[in-house]
Amino acid sequence: MSETINDVLETFAFLDDWEDRYKYIIDLGRDLPEFDEKYMIEENRVHGCTSRVWLVHDLIDGKVIFKGESDAHIVRGLVALILMIFSGRSPAEIITIEARDTLDQLGLEKHLSPMRTNGLFSMVGKIKSIAAAYQSVTA
Repeated sequence: MSETINDVLETFAFLDDWEDRYKYIIDLGRDLPEFDEKYMIEENRVHGCTSRVWLVHDLIDGKVIFKGESDAHIVRGLVALILMIFSGRSPAEIITIEARDTLDQLGLEKHLSPMRTNGLFSMVGKIKSIAAAYQSVTA
């Protein structure tokens, strides 16, 4: 994925209509790297999401690299947004990031159903717990 969260913020500022923003989020999901079906197992599921979401991770050169997938188009786009915020950072950075600030800037919480919002923050929680586990191993 070549877009950054700053690109998304700029695009959202340009798009006034939420229908266009939803289409854009869905397009972000289409740009996620292919996710191998062998990783679509219970161990990699993010619970608390209405749709099924899977996250896998690796620690490479001190940075946590995440890959994700969902069985719903809009949620796949939300996965892409979350990965833009967190993937490629050190465990310590991930733990300190306040994703809610960025998500508030996007205005997502006001335009997603409560279940989708809960799912979004379930992804954030899982990512932070993965980062904490890596931090305790590398400390």
